[in-house]
Amino acid sequence: MQFDNRLLHLTSQTMIINSIQMRELKSIEADKVDLSKFDEIIDVRSPSEYEEDNLPNAINMPVLDDEERKLVGTAYKQQSPFVARRKGASIVAHNISKHLKDHFFNKEKKYSPLVYCWRGGERSKSMATFLNGIGWKTTLLEGGYQAYRKYIIEEFKKKLSNNYNFKIISGFTGSGKTKLLEYLEDNGSQVLDLEGLASHRGSALGDDIPSNQPSQKRFERKLLEKLKELNPSKITYIESESSRIGSLQIPASLWTLMKDSPVIEIDVSINERADYLIKEYQHFIKDQNLLILKLSKVKHLISQKLYDHWLKLISDEKYKDFVLSILENHYDRAYSNSRKKTYTQETENTYQVEKVSKSEFIRLAKTIA
Repeated sequence: MQFDNRLLHLTSQTMIINSIQMRELKSIEADKVDLSKFDEIIDVRSPSEYEEDNLPNAINMPVLDDEERKLVGTAYKQQSPFVARRKGASIVAHNISKHLKDHFFNKEKKYSPLVYCWRGGERSKSMATFLNGIGWKTTLLEGGYQAYRKYIIEEFKKKLSNNYNFKIISGFTGSGKTKLLEYLEDNGSQVLDLEGLASHRGSALGDDIPSNQPSQKRFERKLLEKLKELNPSKITYIESESSRIGSLQIPASLWTLMKDSPVIEIDVSINERADYLIKEYQHFIKDQNLLILKLSKVKHLISQKLYDHWLKLISDEKYKDFVLSILENHYDRAYSNSRKKTYTQETENTYQVEKVSKSEFIRLAKTIA
């Protein structure tokens, strides 16, 4: 009986190997792939590569994690390519085995995944070969993420050649431009929320505390996904920005279109803007050290005397006076200069806003649209 079990085990192993060898592994080019046709998108790269960017809705199942990649790379440099491949194959086989047990074990026969790595090389081929050999309809992305990234760049240029009908919402800091975008969208208008996609509020003090900014690559992919949702013939409202949002750069082709787009102006009193900003940035009031840290980013743009004055106002918890001063002496001046240098068209309309509030912006959104 023991002999029979061994024979059965050897036979099953041989069948798997033969299946892997005989079954043709399909592949598809990045510019032809329809991601909706696959049950899952499997990214076999390391967690750090995946975190920088990935295909939409991809799940990360690394065949080599970050430390393992370093280990194999060190073996390649310090020993030999053969030793590196031998070491890498052992780790990859172990990780694939774990993924098969933990994730793939209960998949139906009709399961159809798309698998990719950085360049469509050995990492993705290793995973795809196993899945394909088992009997699942597995497809390999030719050229991997690198090819997909190239497709994103080309597709982005192509999309922006469709002559989108952008309209810029301009206004001093604290005018509630982002809030207005939200209400315009609620009212049925098309909007492109660049700060939302960038996870940043657009100024030196504008880091979005709950989440870090995405990578430039991820930002551009999300931007393309949003552009695909928009109808180029309809007006799309965009908040006035500089060419950078935090650490991210607005793609040059989009930035050029924005600069040549018509502009509408939101006019809110400085006193009302100060009240609004204090409500929006409560985390700075709760943490003075964080506020001072962020404030240091603009220190080189103002006099030491003014900077020390701001620090004194913060220390004395005179936040309204501080906000009024930083608006008058920094943000409003910077915005005015940027507005003149950036946008080529004269202001199309100016809308007076008495109070930055929900009711006021609902009314304004209906008026604008």
